[in-house]
Amino acid sequence: MDIIQRLDLEEYLKEFETFFARPKGYHLIGDLKKNFKYLQLLEKKEFTPPPPVENLDRELIHLKKFGILTHSQIFQFIKIVNYFKYLKSRNWEEFEEWFGKIEIPKEIEKMGEHYNSKGEVIGFPQLAEIGERIKEIEEEIRRELYRYINSRKLEHYLVDRQIHLSGGEEALLLRGGFHHILKGDIVGRSSGGFFYVVPATLKKLKEKKRALFNAREEFLYQIAKEFSQTLRKWVRFLEFINREFDKFDQLQARVFYAKAKGYQFFLPTKTRNFRLREFCHPSLRSCVPINLEWEKQVLIITGVNAGGKTMLLKSILTSAFLGKHLLPMKAREGTQIPLFREVVPIITDPQNSSQDISTFAGRIQEFSQVFKKENGLLGVDEIELGTDANEASILFKVVVEELMKKHRIVITTHHKRLASLLANNPQVELLAAVYDEKRRVPTYQFIKGTIGKSYAFETAQRYGIPFNLVTRAKREYSDDLERLDQLIERSTQLEFQLKRREAELEKRLEEVELEKARLAESRLRAEQALEREKERLQREFGEAIKEAKRALKARQEREFHRHLNRAHSLHKEARSRWEKRLEKESPSSPLRRPPKPGEQVRYRNNIGELLEIKGKWGIVEIDGKRVTLPLRDLELVTSTPKREVKIVKPKPTRADVSLDLHGLRLEEALEKVEEFLNNAVLAGFDEVVIYHGVGKGILAKGVKELLERHPLVKSFENAPPSMGGIGAKIVRL
Repeated sequence: MDIIQRLDLEEYLKEFETFFARPKGYHLIGDLKKNFKYLQLLEKKEFTPPPPVENLDRELIHLKKFGILTHSQIFQFIKIVNYFKYLKSRNWEEFEEWFGKIEIPKEIEKMGEHYNSKGEVIGFPQLAEIGERIKEIEEEIRRELYRYINSRKLEHYLVDRQIHLSGGEEALLLRGGFHHILKGDIVGRSSGGFFYVVPATLKKLKEKKRALFNAREEFLYQIAKEFSQTLRKWVRFLEFINREFDKFDQLQARVFYAKAKGYQFFLPTKTRNFRLREFCHPSLRSCVPINLEWEKQVLIITGVNAGGKTMLLKSILTSAFLGKHLLPMKAREGTQIPLFREVVPIITDPQNSSQDISTFAGRIQEFSQVFKKENGLLGVDEIELGTDANEASILFKVVVEELMKKHRIVITTHHKRLASLLANNPQVELLAAVYDEKRRVPTYQFIKGTIGKSYAFETAQRYGIPFNLVTRAKREYSDDLERLDQLIERSTQLEFQLKRREAELEKRLEEVELEKARLAESRLRAEQALEREKERLQREFGEAIKEAKRALKARQEREFHRHLNRAHSLHKEARSRWEKRLEKESPSSPLRRPPKPGEQVRYRNNIGELLEIKGKWGIVEIDGKRVTLPLRDLELVTSTPKREVKIVKPKPTRADVSLDLHGLRLEEALEKVEEFLNNAVLAGFDEVVIYHGVGKGILAKGVKELLERHPLVKSFENAPPSMGGIGAKIVRL
């Protein structure tokens, strides 16, 4: 069975191939890295896709054998040439190494001027003259037919007063007996038994028209013959540009398909780490995104029935297959896919009655073929299928240990013995599907490092097996095996809880590290400001000392006192500025001391009550709305008693619905976000947009963490592609 069918990619590729200018396979031509670079460049360009073009392999062979092409065949080559003329006219410097080597011959370029957008031949006076004469004769024929239609003698025999087309001839529709009135040729009969008649008087006009048609066809044939001779001289160029067109067609189809679906491109690399971020298989309508980290040689997936094991296996193989062919996929930035020579899915039941092949025999045949290959990604669904589980466990343990020397392997199984046998190998990684015990449904989530329970009894009951039968089966189930399953289940739950706690601790650690970085940056700025102030004071004290020295050198007493007074004044001014700065920055200052809960505070033009203090942030109620503000921006209001304070909420002088953080440092950006959200709430906005960009992800991560814990934020999500995609957040307040 074809790999496309095994990975459920038929619909995906069928839809993708509609973006081609002409039918072809999905395989790319040329170097993988260079094609990936072109894809990235084309994603940023605005351009028109190529027009539909037919396959021209037979036409090229026909030219080599001195054949004459029709104008429709010649026009296919002209469309390719014209499209590359269009691409070259875009003057894309990044594509100069490609398009620059395509030099279109002047003869072919001039030939293209003789075809319009519909492929009709133009630009020949003789051909235009023949066309005009044909139109004149056709008009004369129609006038003659209308003369008969309006004739009183023929009125009784006319079925209607229209000109009909029968057998390519313009004719009248008449009843029987018309030959007493009109001489003509019957060219057909209607379903009602009437006759399509061409009057004999039109015979000469028809002959003239036919002669003109023949003359035009002869003239067109001579032009086609001349054009074919010209193309034959440039047949190597035509072969070259035909191949280049297919190369570009492969790229443009990928770009326009990715834009239409909102998919991404990922270049496979020579790495061991297989990382999927929010990956969705293209065949799934309702997808639970997959997040996976896999570094070892073998991945064994166990756990509940219908818990997503097979789809996870197919998703891993599909991502490798799509990446290998640079086909777009639905995944998030950070996805990393290793490069494999081949992707080998052993998924379906290979049983074949006509060839007397059992399920197990078919599986063994497929495994035997894999031994002959190297550097592949092998995916096996239900590895023990078709034979005794105990024997299969030992057999496939040996087989897998040998195959893992050449391939990366993904396996799904329900048999714990095989998983436990392979789990002792340091190059084997375990992954278990998680089951929701309370709701009795799979969660489609997976945890590392443990063997999952199959939950066969629960699944059977969920899908309609009577409760009494399930209960009886449980009773007959071995007590030892039941206890083993309970231990496995308990270890799975503990592992899941541990993983969740580890994730929470990692998140807290990241927050601490972020706060540490903020404090370090603030401290650095404060130290730099202090150094600048010291330098300024030293300069001012130096000027004062110079004035004092000038006073000592003064010859006259009056001049001595003037210099001395000047020195004293400079010293006093510098000391006053320094004391004011210290007083302003001193935490003991009554106006600068941190406010306490219950006190009135001022934030810009707004006055409200401080309700609670959380670290460096304060929760303030302003006009009935609670906002979180930095304590450093709150000014204590001491002159007005609390009971007499009137809360005033003027609109912010500047409140926008969007904020652009490009080019800002993390700490500066987060301060901007805090200010922006507070102003937006005070202005009454319900929804705003924050543009943080993609870059290295530092700014995006910091903004996301701030939004997750901010009390003013109800929810947020990535913007649609037209508004910035993953480089922007839509925030609801």
